[in-house]
Order: sequence, then structure tokens, then C-alpha cells
Amino acid sequence: MRLFVAVSPPAEELRALDAALGARDESLRWVPPEQWHLTLVFCGEVAPTVVPELTERLARGVARTPAFEIHLAAAGAFPRQAARARVLWVGLGGDVDTLTRLAERCSAAARRSGIAVEDRAFRPHLTVARARRDTVDVRPQVQQLSSYAGAPWRVDSVRLVHSTLGAQVRHETLEQFPLAEGAPS
Repeated sequence: MRLFVAVSPPAEELRALDAALGARDESLRWVPPEQWHLTLVFCGEVAPTVVPELTERLARGVARTPAFEIHLAAAGAFPRQAARARVLWVGLGGDVDTLTRLAERCSAAARRSGIAVEDRAFRPHLTVARARRDTVDVRPQVQQLSSYAGAPWRVDSVRLVHSTLGAQVRHETLEQFPLAEGAPS
């Protein structure tokens, strides 16, 4: 099973971002808005027998993180050179420190479940498009979104998602985990 752990922005924020993107450049493969999410950890292919332990560990780690507010803000590219980008993304503002701690806890839960996750710094973003081939100049899109700032929303849960690739990518939520209501731990 191809799995990832993510935060989902509210529908109204997805609609606002969709409108702000405007016309779509055909040199990019645009991610459908209904699939937009903030990946906390990509688990890759995971044996179904590992899912119960992963679920238990994620529930414990997520429950240690207080609910917090973030918002979509500005844009950028991977790699950083927007003139030769492979990915166009929208960034985040607000309590990104708590989001980063949440991502670290989710990564730790995956590693402790025996999943080999990438060992690199968390870079919070929402991918909106990918290059169809090689690289694309996304400077116009980055400039267009440079002053974009969505409304803040409260992150109060995290989803474990099963992703099925193919002509039509499908995302199915396997489990949803609530964040804590109290002070940070």
C-alpha cells in the first residue's frame, strides 16, 4: 500500500487558492484541487501488516500535538530556481513551528513502525503542479502568487492516506487522528 500522512486544508481555502491560480499553463501537470494536501511524511509502499502498528503510533504522536492555525501563503519551486522548476508549490504561514513538530512526530511514528522514510528536513508546502517533462519556468506563477495569503484555519486532525497511482490518482483516507486541545507538549 502506498501511504502518506497529511493535513487537509478546508474546502473554502482550496477554492480560494484555485481561483488565485487563474489560467493553467499547459507545460505543467496540475494537481486537481480535491487532491491538494500538506504531506507530513511520505511512507511509500507499506505492507498491510504494518498499518495497525503505524496507526497506533501515529495516534499517540498526533495526540501530543496541540491544534494550531496556519494559512496558505506565497509560492515557490523545487528546485529553488523557478526558471528550471520541477514542482510549483504554495507555502504556509502561521504556526509553522508546530506543523514541523507534528511532521517530525509522524516521521518518528513511521520509522518506529519499520518504515524507511526519507531523512531530510521538513519543508512545509502544498504542491499545485509538476513539470510534464524535465523542467519548466514557473517564475510567472511564483510572481503571481507572491502576495497570496489565504485565511487562517485551525489544524485539528491528520489523515493517513492510501494513494493509488494510475491514469486517475485516488486518495483514500484510512484513518483520521485528532490533535490535542490543550497547550503544546
